[in-house]
Amino acid sequence: MMRKKQAKILIVDDQEEILFSAKMILKKHFEEIFTTNDPKKIITILGENQIDVVLLDMNYRIGFEDGREGIHLPKEIKTLSPKTVVLLMTAFGKIETAVEGMKIGAFDYILKPWDNEKLLSIIDKAIVESRKLNRTLNSEPAPKKHFIGSSYKIKQAYSIAEKVAKTDANVLILGENGTGKFVFAEHIHQHSDRKDKPFIHIDLGSLSENLFESELFGYAKGAFTDAKTDTPGRFEIADNGTIFLDEIGNIPLHLQSKLLHVLQTKKVTRLGESKPRPLNVRIIAATNSDIKAEVANKTFREDLLYRINTMEINLPPLRERKDDITPLAHFLLKQLGEKYNQNDVCFDSNVAEYMERYPWKGNIRELENKIERALIMSDHNTISVTDLDLLNFEYELTTEEHPLSEIEKNAIERSLFKNNGNISKTAEELGLSRASLYRRLEKYDIKNND
Repeated sequence: MMRKKQAKILIVDDQEEILFSAKMILKKHFEEIFTTNDPKKIITILGENQIDVVLLDMNYRIGFEDGREGIHLPKEIKTLSPKTVVLLMTAFGKIETAVEGMKIGAFDYILKPWDNEKLLSIIDKAIVESRKLNRTLNSEPAPKKHFIGSSYKIKQAYSIAEKVAKTDANVLILGENGTGKFVFAEHIHQHSDRKDKPFIHIDLGSLSENLFESELFGYAKGAFTDAKTDTPGRFEIADNGTIFLDEIGNIPLHLQSKLLHVLQTKKVTRLGESKPRPLNVRIIAATNSDIKAEVANKTFREDLLYRINTMEINLPPLRERKDDITPLAHFLLKQLGEKYNQNDVCFDSNVAEYMERYPWKGNIRELENKIERALIMSDHNTISVTDLDLLNFEYELTTEEHPLSEIEKNAIERSLFKNNGNISKTAEELGLSRASLYRRLEKYDIKNND
């Protein structure tokens, strides 16, 4: 008789026939198999068992076939159980969605219907990865490193953060999309006395009104049709740790009072219960909206704002910390190189100049995404301006800050680079004659090695 491998596997899928089929295959090879057709049960199962691998369907709600319904779960699973490895299943083969899932915590993916040998092989690899994570986490690694930078505004923000981290004061982080609010909140948690306790992230912007109370506060068995077991909410899961309420400005006004009550009383009552449960949770909130304008417009409660912003910290956009862009890009490239086992990749010598000119409307998130995409798609060890797609944008410069001559020079240089120095193509793209282009090359002392 074949000896089963010591591993606990959880299968999550909305189709009972898939759960049954996968369990029949896997139980012959692995010690213990768990199944559920309800993603909300993942939290309970992970809390009660040391799961090695989660086999997660990306389309667990019937009628949703783009993978969006399951894409956020890998990150949540890794937060709740860092030693667990997540494998994605999808019947639709959308590589973009699968890669996005891998970016936020999944180890790999497999297409349905699967080949049994391939399924077993990928789970074996996931178990090996889980064992590695166990060894790494048990050896008490150094705290995760965050890039801070040298600009005054960001150093000031981190200085305030490290002071407030030692207290239990509530913190409100303000900043545009992509400025690193999640990383900043995690940094505060890691420098607090709660660092060994849970850090629970809730994206309130993506949470529907119908799920708001059940997700945050939990529910009792029988509280509603699908409530088949008692289930803790995110606040209870974060007890003794930190809860990060991301995009708090997006909460509808009629739900703000419910959140305020929990923050004021430090107690939470599950749906379907009457007895409140005491909480010991540190609150960090964040928003990219003008929260004070929302208060003035009566769309955000003033008393809730006072409750969450004992300390208010502003994160500057990337365009206001230009000196940090190049070192940040190298920091991200090193991290991503380690992730994809491409440690020998570097930037072209002229990349820094173009990165500092680029507007970065998506801030650090956009920078990281461009570098990650370039790293994945590149066929060589050097990442160029073209690989990073830094040429096709409109400069948002005023003539007061940058004379028209400088804008024209930049446009010519970009077009030359794009057309590999071809004078005819560059002139055509810029709407100039060859003679006019040559005069401008001479005027701006632009070297062209065509």
